Amino acid sequence: QVQLVESGGGLVQDGGSLRLSCAASGGTFSGYTMGWFRQAPGKEREFVAAIRWTGGTYYADSVKGRFTISRDNTKNTVYLQMDSLKFEDAAVYYCAADRNYRRIVISGTPGYWGQGTQVTVSS
Repeated sequence: QVQLVESGGGLVQDGGSLRLSCAASGGTFSGYTMGWFRQAPGKEREFVAAIRWTGGTYYADSVKGRFTISRDNTKNTVYLQMDSLKFEDAAVYYCAADRNYRRIVISGTPGYWGQGTQVTVSS
């Protein structure tokens, strides 16, 4: 059974930085695209960033230039470095995984989800 476990969320001041991690287990992740979504209260879950097995990356326009996604395939772990955080970045951040990158980047329907980690940005 595939499991995705996020960590690294917390409280940060406006303009600050935070790094999220997502460790995958329970399967072979060769060829998988990993990604991040977020959901703020009262809003729909939205795509944030994704990284393919070969390293190709995708970002939502709202985070381009501020967030960086990376992965360590030897550790089955994906990271999201978040810099210049804004109040509107506050949300529960979810890790996702799928062999088909389109299910993460386009349709938002990845096969696997993590449980989420809270990011709070104080103004």
